[in-house]
Amino acid sequence: MKDLIFPENFIWGSATAAHQVESMNTHADIWAEEHVEGSIYKDKSDRTCDHYRHYREDIALMAGAGLKAYRFSIEWARIEPREGEFPAEAIAHYADVLAACEEHGLTPVVTLHHFTSPQWLMKYGGWKGEKTPYYFGRYARYVLKALGKHIPYIITMNEINIATMLKQLFAEWNFVPPIGMAAEGWTAPEWREQAAKACGTDLDHYFTIHMASEPEHIEIIRQAHNEAVKAAREYAPQAKVGVSLALSDVCAVRGGEKVADKVWQSYFGQYKDIYMNADFAAVQNYEREIYDAKGRVPHGEKEELTECGYPYCPEAVSSVVRRVYKETGLPVMVTENGIATQDDDRRIDFIREAIAGLHSAIKDGVPLLGYIYWSSLDNLEWAMGFDKHFGLIAVDRENMRRTVKPSCRYLGSIAQNNGLLNYADKNIKEQRIS
Repeated sequence: MKDLIFPENFIWGSATAAHQVESMNTHADIWAEEHVEGSIYKDKSDRTCDHYRHYREDIALMAGAGLKAYRFSIEWARIEPREGEFPAEAIAHYADVLAACEEHGLTPVVTLHHFTSPQWLMKYGGWKGEKTPYYFGRYARYVLKALGKHIPYIITMNEINIATMLKQLFAEWNFVPPIGMAAEGWTAPEWREQAAKACGTDLDHYFTIHMASEPEHIEIIRQAHNEAVKAAREYAPQAKVGVSLALSDVCAVRGGEKVADKVWQSYFGQYKDIYMNADFAAVQNYEREIYDAKGRVPHGEKEELTECGYPYCPEAVSSVVRRVYKETGLPVMVTENGIATQDDDRRIDFIREAIAGLHSAIKDGVPLLGYIYWSSLDNLEWAMGFDKHFGLIAVDRENMRRTVKPSCRYLGSIAQNNGLLNYADKNIKEQRIS
């Protein structure tokens, strides 16, 4: 038994996304998707966790459990619900979220775009529109001019490769993508047409971030990220800026090396230059993918699966962190990693094993900045609804009562100790197939 102590000022925290926890984000494109006829969303975000009103309670609970950081997103559709309109109460709200973090000693890690966009952006082509980088840059400048001096870490955009991952994973018929989109529903033209109308446009212009997988769309994302970086350099020069990718630990069995390399190129390689225009690489990992010469290898019948259908694999995150650092040379921050389960003992196991693997990576020279668990609250997991339990804090959606889980206190104790105490080496599972 020995102590696994992390570097000084290591960031320990948990994360949320505005649309998934705030409730009543009525001006967002995803709100429109949820509420149209034929929607593929299992549940609606009318009443998620009501975090927009309960944020001070939630921040106090995180800090009280021992956590040291809170990653949250600022909602563009609230800041600019109609083109060119910036209601004062919206920016004041997020200013108070930052103030609450400061009062409770939580380091804020702020995401400027976490999947959702204002409905009005769809009139301009959404994430294939030539004007989108300008509009996103204008929003970023407005936010950072007002709040930037209070933000030490900025994530410009969340999982900019999400559309590429969805496109790849839809090819695996029985696989549930990370955002929970069913392949047959995602391709239904009637549903998309209704969503476009709800956003005040037509099917030719309607284009959410989840659809932006082709090179010309990635170029729009690149430009938008760069505009946000410029805004950060001007209004938050003290802040470290990153952009996040969703990255599975892509592995190969004998004969599958070329297939796995192609998948990694699609997930990571084609976005690498966007990563490089940042101060750190934000990594988000939930699973390992294994490939042979024919494609993805199905999981074994006896493998333990999470509520999302992913094999239990806490060691995957350290493998991804090592690979990203090797290919970029950038400091790395784990901005999402977690498990969907109602077995909180198993969540504790997952956190312990993931963190042990990350400590091993640090010992081998990886400059890891922090570990942020997904998620702070049991929330709306996009199209999968409310029955996927990632949270460290449970939320009773009838009365909005919060219950701090033992796993929250466990991660909080790790944060307070800045590492794992009395850890048994036998639990470290750093196993890669290739």
